[in-house]
Amino acid sequence: MTENAQQPSAATNRTHLVGLLLGAEEDWPTAFEELLALVGPITTDDGVTHELTSERLTIEPFDLRQPVRTGLVIDRLAYWYYHPREWLKKAALMNDTYLLNSPFTFQSMEKHSAYVALMRLGLKVPETWLVPYKHPVDNVRWAYTSAKYNQPFDLKKIANDLGYPMYMKPFDGGGWRGVSRINNEADLIKAYDESGEMLMHLQSTVDYEHFARALSIGPETMVMDFRPDQPMHNRYAVSHDFLSPSAGKQTAAISRIVNAMFGWEFNSCEMLVAGDDVYPIDYANACPDVAVTSLHYYFPWAIKALVRWSAYCLVTGRLGPMDLEMRRYFDVADRTDLDDAQKLDAYLAIADEYFETDAYWAWCERYLPHLDAAVLEWVQSDAFRRILRSTVQATYPAHEQDQFMAHFSGLIGLWVSDEKSRLGV
Repeated sequence: MTENAQQPSAATNRTHLVGLLLGAEEDWPTAFEELLALVGPITTDDGVTHELTSERLTIEPFDLRQPVRTGLVIDRLAYWYYHPREWLKKAALMNDTYLLNSPFTFQSMEKHSAYVALMRLGLKVPETWLVPYKHPVDNVRWAYTSAKYNQPFDLKKIANDLGYPMYMKPFDGGGWRGVSRINNEADLIKAYDESGEMLMHLQSTVDYEHFARALSIGPETMVMDFRPDQPMHNRYAVSHDFLSPSAGKQTAAISRIVNAMFGWEFNSCEMLVAGDDVYPIDYANACPDVAVTSLHYYFPWAIKALVRWSAYCLVTGRLGPMDLEMRRYFDVADRTDLDDAQKLDAYLAIADEYFETDAYWAWCERYLPHLDAAVLEWVQSDAFRRILRSTVQATYPAHEQDQFMAHFSGLIGLWVSDEKSRLGV
């Protein structure tokens, strides 16, 4: 992450750098780089021509006062590693670097806080309890504090009151780490004993018809029919009308409201749906799944949305959110003259104000009218097929690769057909 001060350029030309802070991914970063190149120069009303480029960031020592030339960072690493997380904080605080996502809020407003906030909004979060550590983290003060202040509790009674089945999961989440389905008392004791130094929630479940996963990138949201019991390549069903109109509206709105409320602009939200009732269960995902072998049909939309939102933020000079405005949402929640549907509309209006939704789509229509057709052509190109094949080769054993190439090629082909129809090609 070595940085050099940006050199002054002519008033009529500006170059914006998108930094990619990556883990093990290769598929979507390569796709993002290739789609970003399709944007081309953007000349705004003030006569300035904007060029967008990208760079994969490295991790190294850094001077806290060192200027940063990266205008926006798509972060896929800092949730797990402190060093790049602290660099992101420095870049945002010192240099106004725009972050997808904010390490400030993901560090402080984890799943636990998000549950509480959405309960305050009146949303149907399943009943949830936080229980003490099975094995507290090592601290010389713990034994004294525990002996003096910790109240004894009956884990079995809490579980009986919640009702089986339920889930035990870490309060801060993280890639399904430590999540257990609890069907009976034996499962309960086993999962709690194995939780070790993880602080755990117990959460009731509900009878549901659909598991909806909504991926939101900036003001764009895609609600997908998610099947968590299936292998990863088959979890996202291509199903466009699997929810009722009311549930479809709620799932999309909740995802965007969560993101605006916490300043998360590249995040997924998981919800259980029964009829028109939507139950949010997981909505703090600092590294949402965007692999081509997972999203397949939805992959072109996701990468295009990342490109669009990055371009909009950089070219318009949008400033990264440094302050939360949760009180605005709570003021709506506390109103007695609004029903649940009216409150949801009011929350969404605040979220759309945060994301500048109307201005964003107007800007895309004016400055990126060519992008849909360009991405459609790219998805049918050898360049995309190389990305798909290299990802399949890195993911599956040799004897399964032809099978999965055919599987994903078919799903991408379905997207191409639907996109041609949408665009009237």
